[in-house]
Amino acid sequence: MTKARKALLELLRESKEPISASMLGGDPSLPFDQATIYRNLHYLEEQGFAESFILHCTEHGTERYYSYRSRSEGVHHHWFHCEKCHAFIDLGGCVYQEQMKDWEQQYGFTINDHTFFLTGICASCKSQSLLE
Repeated sequence: MTKARKALLELLRESKEPISASMLGGDPSLPFDQATIYRNLHYLEEQGFAESFILHCTEHGTERYYSYRSRSEGVHHHWFHCEKCHAFIDLGGCVYQEQMKDWEQQYGFTINDHTFFLTGICASCKSQSLLE
C-alpha cells in the first residue's frame, strides 16, 4: 500500500461522514495532487476499503462521496444528507440483507452491492426554519 493510499484510508477511517475528492484536495495534511487523490480513492474502492455514492446537491453540484468500508466485516453504512446545512448523518449499518434475499428469489437476479442514502432537512435545520 502506497503512502497516498495509507493516508487516504486513514482519513476515511477517521471521518464521521462521507468525504468528496475535492474536500480531500483542499486538506493541507495531504501533500498529493488531485489526480493522485482520485486515482487512489478509486483503488481503495476497488479493493473493498471504501465505498462511494454520487450526490446531486443544488448548492454544491454533483459530487462523488467516499466513506470507509471494512473489508473483513463487509459492513457499510447508509447516510442522510441535509439539503440545507449539508451535514451527513450516519444511519448505521445495512439492515436490508433479508429484503435483498427476498428480491433475489422473487426476481431471479443476484445483488452484488447497493447504495442507499436519503436527502432532506435535518432536525436542527427544521427547527430553525420554524423559528424564522
